[in-house]
Amino acid sequence: MAAGTIRYWAAAKAAAGVAEEPYAAENLAEALEAVRERHPGELVRVLRRCSFLVDGAPVGTRGHETVRLAEGGTVEVLPPFAGG
Repeated sequence: MAAGTIRYWAAAKAAAGVAEEPYAAENLAEALEAVRERHPGELVRVLRRCSFLVDGAPVGTRGHETVRLAEGGTVEVLPPFAGG
């Protein structure tokens, strides 16, 4: 199991109530499931519209269970931005 940081931006940050928090997971799907358990409600809805960067690389359409997380890595949670 890898440990790292999840960073929230814009609407995701507002819904989570924090700018960042740790993860302990093997892959992105596991990390996001833990996020949903910690932050039920608005963040769950926001996550459906988000894109993700893992260690600076876009996840795109890859299945989240296939995106392995690295020890000391970073997951960026990016909701859609108006005009962006």
